[in-house]
Amino acid sequence: MAKKKTTKAKSEIEDFSKYIRWFWRLFASGVLVIVLLFLFASWGFLGEMPDHTRLENPETNLATEIISSDGKTLGKFYFDDNRTPVGYEDLPKHLVDALVATEDIRFYDHSGIDGRGTLRAIFKLGSGGGASTISQQLAKQLFTDQVSKNRIERALQKVREWIIAIRLERQYTKEEIITQYFNIYDFNNHADGIRSAARIYFGKEPKDLDIKESAMLVGMFKNSSLYNPRPHKNPVGTKNRRNVVLSQMHKYDYISEEVKDSLQQTELDLNYSPESHREGIATYFREYLRGFMKEWANDKNNRKPDGSKYDLYSDGLKVFTTIDSRMQQYAEEAIAQHMPRLQAEFDHQNTPDRNKTAPFLELDQSEINKLMKDGMRRGERWRILKNQGKSDKEIEASFYEPVEMTVFKWVDGKASEVDTVLKPIDSMRYYKSFLRPGMMSMDPLTGHVKAWVGGMNYKHFQYDMVKQGKRQVGSTFKPFVYATAIDQLQVSPCDSFPRTPITIEANKFGNPEPWTTKNSDGNYSGIQTLKDALASSTNTITARLMNEIGPQPVVEMAKKLGVEEDILPVPAIALGTADISVYEMVAAYSTFVNKGVYNKPVMVTRIEDKNGTVLYQVAPESKDVLSEEVAYVTVNLMEGVTQAGSGRRLRHKGFDKWNAVYREIITGYPYELKNPIAGKTGTTQNQSDGWFMGMVPNLVTGVWVGAEDRAAHFKSIAYGQGASMALPIWGLYMKACYADETLDVSKGNFEKPSNLSINVDCTAVDEGDLGDISNKDDDVQIDVDF
Repeated sequence: MAKKKTTKAKSEIEDFSKYIRWFWRLFASGVLVIVLLFLFASWGFLGEMPDHTRLENPETNLATEIISSDGKTLGKFYFDDNRTPVGYEDLPKHLVDALVATEDIRFYDHSGIDGRGTLRAIFKLGSGGGASTISQQLAKQLFTDQVSKNRIERALQKVREWIIAIRLERQYTKEEIITQYFNIYDFNNHADGIRSAARIYFGKEPKDLDIKESAMLVGMFKNSSLYNPRPHKNPVGTKNRRNVVLSQMHKYDYISEEVKDSLQQTELDLNYSPESHREGIATYFREYLRGFMKEWANDKNNRKPDGSKYDLYSDGLKVFTTIDSRMQQYAEEAIAQHMPRLQAEFDHQNTPDRNKTAPFLELDQSEINKLMKDGMRRGERWRILKNQGKSDKEIEASFYEPVEMTVFKWVDGKASEVDTVLKPIDSMRYYKSFLRPGMMSMDPLTGHVKAWVGGMNYKHFQYDMVKQGKRQVGSTFKPFVYATAIDQLQVSPCDSFPRTPITIEANKFGNPEPWTTKNSDGNYSGIQTLKDALASSTNTITARLMNEIGPQPVVEMAKKLGVEEDILPVPAIALGTADISVYEMVAAYSTFVNKGVYNKPVMVTRIEDKNGTVLYQVAPESKDVLSEEVAYVTVNLMEGVTQAGSGRRLRHKGFDKWNAVYREIITGYPYELKNPIAGKTGTTQNQSDGWFMGMVPNLVTGVWVGAEDRAAHFKSIAYGQGASMALPIWGLYMKACYADETLDVSKGNFEKPSNLSINVDCTAVDEGDLGDISNKDDDVQIDVDF
């Protein structure tokens, strides 16, 4: 029996040994499989793995950033990724603390993989929380596909993430890994990276985020689509997730319990500021800049080292512009203040009982039908449907079918959107009823454009009335005539001329018919100095100057001053029949202030790549147009406009007691500006276009206001003149600029030439007899047909 027991025991031991051997074989095989799995993954057999170069330079799309002259971000160009990277030094400590406390508390202790966290996840089958470290999450964001629903594929993807995470830890410091993670993450709503997220959700730079704001953004790392703080998304869930982050920060002693409890009671306090192409500051300028950048990128002289073109939307360029964000803001605010009041009065005068053809005047129904039909064919809707193969008849019929749409509207003095149902043809007419502005401000000494507002709302009015739009300039053209006369005839502002009518006979200057002009006030008696004549915009005296010098020299003068439009050299141009843009007019007027030297407007000073290498540096373009003396005398003439002419309301108050116009549409009055100002108002035929050009020694600003169609305008000159439509915007803008002590906008005198030979010391214009400003406060172009 003993022998049998011994044999049995021996057999059992052998069987157990066999199991032990099998166990170790299986264990060794498992280890081998894991080793091979990691080796195969590292060799790229389980999917492409980044090499050393890619690890060093991860491929991420970076938006092109538009930077103002005062260092603010005006906007960005991007397709999908609105990403602008920041450095670790730009991340506040509590933002980093929130990330580590919530996502990877042992981040500073591991080398890419958290062993404890991984074992916990394995034994608890993931129920005890994820095991991904910040390094692994960065690896997933940079180099692997997003989470697969297939468990095997996900497991293999996890292996790749582990390997990449370890490599990242070898390649970068802990601080660099954290920075990359913040820069790469998509926070939703076009908030790619922490900088965009901070700006879009809170309207500030990352370094200015407070603890609760940082906690909210870190909470979004869990799932930014789910934890979306916007009101119509999931603000409650986002707040709850933020509070979890605050609890984690308290748990690991980053904040005290008192701070945690206090912050958890607060709301999200969003300052949602979307960074889209149609919203934000300087939208019209940014659209101009997009065209500039595309042209620059297409130039064969501007190429990457490998010979390829720069991509405006993904190469992370930095475009340094001349726009001053403060002045741009003041310009947009001035327009936002004045235009609703002006529009309200325009709408009041165009109710069906007051104007049956509203918003048009002086057109019969057949002319209106033609105007609307022409508008159809020029519109985006026609183009899209035509590309879809629709016939003209089908497209036209679609304009009479009601559709849901969102339209622009001034509501309580603010720009708003209203959902409605309209026929597209009615929508066209609705938008044609709006008065629109155009405004540009420029430093005449450098040519740097400081503010650019092409309209009141880019989303709904995309046609840029600074550079694209060209309209008749009215009496703002007269300084070109006066400057030519001063240059050729050496006339003085103090020289006097009769106000009597004058006719330039047919064919004298290429005009096929005799040309006679009229004065807007109907007064033809007495004489006037040139300074008084320009101030009151006396047409007959301007016509006399034209008769002396001829239109061709005036056209040549305008060309030298940067006017691109082909101007027919006939006498009527003296009254501003030419179509010229705000952009050209501001540059031209700047020449007078800049001692006769024309500076081509500059909008971009330099372009850098993402590494800070300068790719473009502006080369200013300037040319001598006038002598310093002629330029100064012309400016001196225009000072009279604000001293005793149509621009005098900028200085004096008291006009409102005579005229209800002030109470209705003259926004911001009284302005009471005391410093030297030169300028000129302009009003075209039937009040279709209102202009004001205003100048101080280091800033020239032009403003235009009018409707899309010239047939839409005010009935009376009291409302439709440049001094009512455009000048208030200039006044509001300049008051805001002067109130900002950080700006250096001149209040001094225009510099007088040391060798001035032309007399400018005229007998003071009587400023006491202001008369009825409702009838003669401005100038108007009359009898422009030729």
